[in-house]
Amino acid sequence: MSLILMACIASPILLELLFFWNNDSFTKGLKAIEKSSSLLLFPIFIIGNYQRINFLKITQIYSTATTILMLLLFVRFNVIYPELMNKYLSGIDLWEMGYQFADSIGIHAPALNMHLAFVSVCALYFVFSSFQKNEKLMLKILQLIIFLLSFFFVLFVNTRMALLNVLLGFAIVLFFVIKSKFNLKKIAITSTTVLILLAGILFLFVQKNPYMKEKYSKATFAYMDKVGKLDEIDHPEIKVFNSFVTRLSIWKSAWELSEKNLPFGVGASDGKPELVKYYKETNQHFLAKYEFPTHNQFLDFLLKFGIPGPLVVVLYIFTIGYLGYSLKNAIILSFFLIFFTSNLTDDFLLRFDGIAFSGLWFSIFASYWLQQRAILDKDQKAA
Repeated sequence: MSLILMACIASPILLELLFFWNNDSFTKGLKAIEKSSSLLLFPIFIIGNYQRINFLKITQIYSTATTILMLLLFVRFNVIYPELMNKYLSGIDLWEMGYQFADSIGIHAPALNMHLAFVSVCALYFVFSSFQKNEKLMLKILQLIIFLLSFFFVLFVNTRMALLNVLLGFAIVLFFVIKSKFNLKKIAITSTTVLILLAGILFLFVQKNPYMKEKYSKATFAYMDKVGKLDEIDHPEIKVFNSFVTRLSIWKSAWELSEKNLPFGVGASDGKPELVKYYKETNQHFLAKYEFPTHNQFLDFLLKFGIPGPLVVVLYIFTIGYLGYSLKNAIILSFFLIFFTSNLTDDFLLRFDGIAFSGLWFSIFASYWLQQRAILDKDQKAA
């Protein structure tokens, strides 16, 4: 079974190797494979030593360490760019706040917030865990502070999918906590405390960032009648750069180009260049100017590899969902939800950080699943 899981994790790079012949450039094809090499290395070293993986300990260290690191980077941002923080506190150019912060640490804002959404869900899980285990009061308070900080950073970076995902992840954690029926009084007290604090942080943040109301309503769904005709909008880079209509226009072009290159696509290294070329051919100057990638992992692999592409994406992502469902584990199911929905509006298997992030955790989840399966098999033999 471990070999099957290794193959599932490595499936994107195996697909690239299988379709290597379809690349126009040998060098760029090798570069694409190199970017995905972690999908071979992680399962070999992690699943190959799955008995030694302590899933909950790794997850808790990860969520705590990442939150502390983000706090330090936030302080650094305030020290190095005080003029930006003063501007945001004055309510000026709030739309750029999260992106400027992400740029200051060299990462794309949606990618950063995908990480932070998962960190926040993990932190909430360990808040409930600390109360269930009746740990010392100081440890409970520290875990609660870690959770609240992690949620604040999700709000600060402020990408739409991440905020939706983190709230859905919280709901999954709460569902499994209630389902566990462990001391309902403690669950009720903890849940009420968490919800009040979350609502307070969200309320204060929206009060200080009124652009959120516009971003999550008017800005997101503006100009929906201009799909594929963005150049008809006056200054589209100002009005619809991050709007849903831009995503739909990109997806429309990617789908049309994919249809023309079935059944095997344009090649792993040629997806974005061919898409930008198609923008120019169809006189979509705004999309061509900013060279937008597909912003959808299923379409990205359809364009690159043809029909087998999205099938591999489904295999890769939904195997994570299967592991979470099989284990009835809130953390893994939340990761599946976050990574699946994030790849509907972005293409994280196109980026090294998305590849490494998913490959690492997929391997850890698979190791935990193998551990639990070994324990179950042992119990069944003993019975």
